[in-house]
Amino acid sequence: MSKAILTDVTKCIGCLKCVEACKEVNHLEADVPRVWDKNDGLSAENWTSVIRKPGDHYVRKQCRHCLEPACASVCPVGALHKTEIGAVVYDSTKCLGCRYCMMACPFGIPRYDWDKAVPHVEKCILCYDRTKIGKQPACTEACPEGATIFGDRDELLKVAHKRIKENPGKYIDRVWGEHEVGGTSVLYLSDIDLDFLTYPTIPGDKPLPKETVAAMESVPFAFVGIGGAMLGLNWIIRRRMKMGKEQANKKESADE
Repeated sequence: MSKAILTDVTKCIGCLKCVEACKEVNHLEADVPRVWDKNDGLSAENWTSVIRKPGDHYVRKQCRHCLEPACASVCPVGALHKTEIGAVVYDSTKCLGCRYCMMACPFGIPRYDWDKAVPHVEKCILCYDRTKIGKQPACTEACPEGATIFGDRDELLKVAHKRIKENPGKYIDRVWGEHEVGGTSVLYLSDIDLDFLTYPTIPGDKPLPKETVAAMESVPFAFVGIGGAMLGLNWIIRRRMKMGKEQANKKESADE
């Protein structure tokens, strides 16, 4: 059964315990900010962050673990894949460094680790080593307020809708992640609009892999086409160089 995280923005106090737990469990080092980083706290060394919004609202940002992940659908070597429990995980040994996943993600999550000799893409993996054996992610375990909880996705959706129904006026009548891009495994309840968590535009409910499949199917043909064009250009240049050299030799012989 697909697992998920439900974050209730109204309960978060911005203590950053989730951020600290994530860094500790995943052995992430101190972050080195880059001028090109998005201003959301995420990086190759920060897989979860807490964004402060007006009115003392604190919103946790992490990989949304889409039910049909666009990042995995565009990866030409299968370095990203969806697991049996819903986590979207990454295999650095397969990665080509093409960064298609970074361009495809509607939430702007994957980050490139520029500090490594062989850079890799980094992002939250829903503590897969823990969750696949029945434990919960470090972030939800560390939350002192129960603002972010872990469980079966279907059950968490029931919890979310129950809170909305039992607290009229407290929440916006919406569970973020229930339907966006076909649904995600990280869900939100909130009293403020959370569309700022998407990047760069607000996605619809249609799974993005349906949009990317045509483009990815054309990739092999594009490689072949470009390769053929390069070979042809190389042949033309070499032929011209050979002809030029032969003409120069003939001229030298005539002058003698």
